[in-house]
Amino acid sequence: MKELWTEKYRPKQVGDYVWRDGDQKSQVETWIKAGSIPHVLLSGSPGVGKTTLAKVLINELDLEPADVMEINASRERGIDIIKNKITNFAGTMPFGRFKIVLMDEADYLTPEAQAVMRGVMETYADNCRFMLTCNYPNKIIPALHSRCQGFHVDKIDHTEFTARCATILVTENVDFELDTLDSFVTAAYPDLRKCINNLQMASVEGKLMAPREASGSTADYRLKMVDLFKAGQVTAARKVACANVRPDEMEEMFRWMYDNLQLWSKTEEGQDKAIVVIRNGLVNHALVADPEINLSATLVELATIG
Repeated sequence: MKELWTEKYRPKQVGDYVWRDGDQKSQVETWIKAGSIPHVLLSGSPGVGKTTLAKVLINELDLEPADVMEINASRERGIDIIKNKITNFAGTMPFGRFKIVLMDEADYLTPEAQAVMRGVMETYADNCRFMLTCNYPNKIIPALHSRCQGFHVDKIDHTEFTARCATILVTENVDFELDTLDSFVTAAYPDLRKCINNLQMASVEGKLMAPREASGSTADYRLKMVDLFKAGQVTAARKVACANVRPDEMEEMFRWMYDNLQLWSKTEEGQDKAIVVIRNGLVNHALVADPEINLSATLVELATIG
């Protein structure tokens, strides 16, 4: 089986990580020099590098493998995981200087589980530090916010995002057309992890296949949307979106529209208009009874900006 590109090209050292904030880089370097960290809460959009940064820290701190526990809270989210698994781990002496619990997607934890975890974080602070990642920090209870140093991981620049994807394709000896790469980038941005996964699945015999030629598992609805918009098939693109976006994904879809303003216009004036349209659509999302109609109307208006 081929090695996953997302793991193969995941940064492992501070120098390899793409920093958006120089102050954050300095803070991380200070922790590494001191050989210790506080409890940390890493927030940001999916795929922007929260877990990667956490693993960079773990790697640079040179901890014993047995002193690190990784948990995905989207799968293990109840009180039992805190009371049993985490408490048992944190309550024993570390092999090295201290232990770390890396909890991905901590915003999936129930409020009850979060309430129990705050006590665990305090009780075992001398032996164990917690690193939490989340997409929605507002879903983390205030008591955990107050116990953690917050790090918001911002999205990388669209151009740099594209360059990183292109570098991976070149390194893997995959031929590609720039317009094809742009379609994959636009469909996934700012989720670099998703984009890299899609590129790997669409790379066949040393060539990056266009979204319309890729397998059904690769060509997700955003890829199809982007391809149709580029071809001027606005109605078809709108139908693809409305047929595939779940009600709980509506806000994420509006955020994706905002993150990819260049899809709606290449000019600054046009992108300013797009921002207004998207903002109005998001406001209406909370007011209109049928979210599909609101999404459709927003996409129609965006397509007329040019």
